[in-house]
Amino acid sequence: MIKVERLIKTFGTTKAVDGISFEVNEGENMVLLGTSGCGKTTTLKMLNRLIEPDSGTIAINGKNIHDQPAELLRRGIGYVLQNNGLFPHYTVAENIAIVPNLLKWDKAKTQKRIDELLEKLHLSKDYLNTYPNELSGGQQQRIGLARALVADPPVLLMDEPFGALDNVTRSKIHAEFLALDELKRKTIIMVTHDVQEAFELADRIALMDKGKIVQIGTPADLLFKPANDFVSDFLKEQHLQLEFKIIKLIDIWEHLPDTGKKTNTSQLSAKAGIWEALETFKFSSRESLDIFDEKSKEVKGITFDQLMAAFSKYKTHKAHE
Repeated sequence: MIKVERLIKTFGTTKAVDGISFEVNEGENMVLLGTSGCGKTTTLKMLNRLIEPDSGTIAINGKNIHDQPAELLRRGIGYVLQNNGLFPHYTVAENIAIVPNLLKWDKAKTQKRIDELLEKLHLSKDYLNTYPNELSGGQQQRIGLARALVADPPVLLMDEPFGALDNVTRSKIHAEFLALDELKRKTIIMVTHDVQEAFELADRIALMDKGKIVQIGTPADLLFKPANDFVSDFLKEQHLQLEFKIIKLIDIWEHLPDTGKKTNTSQLSAKAGIWEALETFKFSSRESLDIFDEKSKEVKGITFDQLMAAFSKYKTHKAHE
């Protein structure tokens, strides 16, 4: 869906983006990850021509983005900013309707789409006539997302979209983001400096440093097959927590014994991450946990110690692959 080749952007004597190339598949969520100044936001802004490259090419759905006027390009791309980018003197309804109005939709079509998105984003219609400053940070971010999605663009660009939110709100919105069907059919490029966020939301991650892509791959690739010392060092402090978050119970299924003891209460899906299982043990007094594999219909009852032993075996196996 998106193909970037040999992209270069220089500001003064600084090469903000230094000859990078990458591709993003249709329906994929690619995260550009790195510290401040690594070139990730400059890269993102070149995709919708908010910044023009010095050289290199960008194609979206097989078409060079410079073969059409920038304003037409942007109408077909959703764009979400860190501080939501809402116009303060427009109501919520007016903010969301900006692109439909540019596309000359009739009022009934626009209103139907707005109502649909508000429901999906868990926002009350009561907010439609309010102004952005009357909403919480999380509500404003949802409105910003609704505005980006309203014309149903195939591509969505997100620049530190959750960076201004507190941790509790951010965690809640991450869960909604992963569950939202609207986003499952979008091609998304997201910029973040938050390692946990990148590993939680990305299909693939492009780790950047000094204007270059150091490694591109799945979260597991970066964790277990780092390209060099920079990648290892970048992830070192959070490595164990990231492992807990990206490794699923189904991944360690073969290493999990079955105690034969079932609690006959709630079951945790094998699609859940190890982190979720650890939290379940932490916030309940249970000695064992029932894990259900939807595919085989098998249920395993496991203890905390058995979970950690299976996790250890899985890591050993990965290290020898």
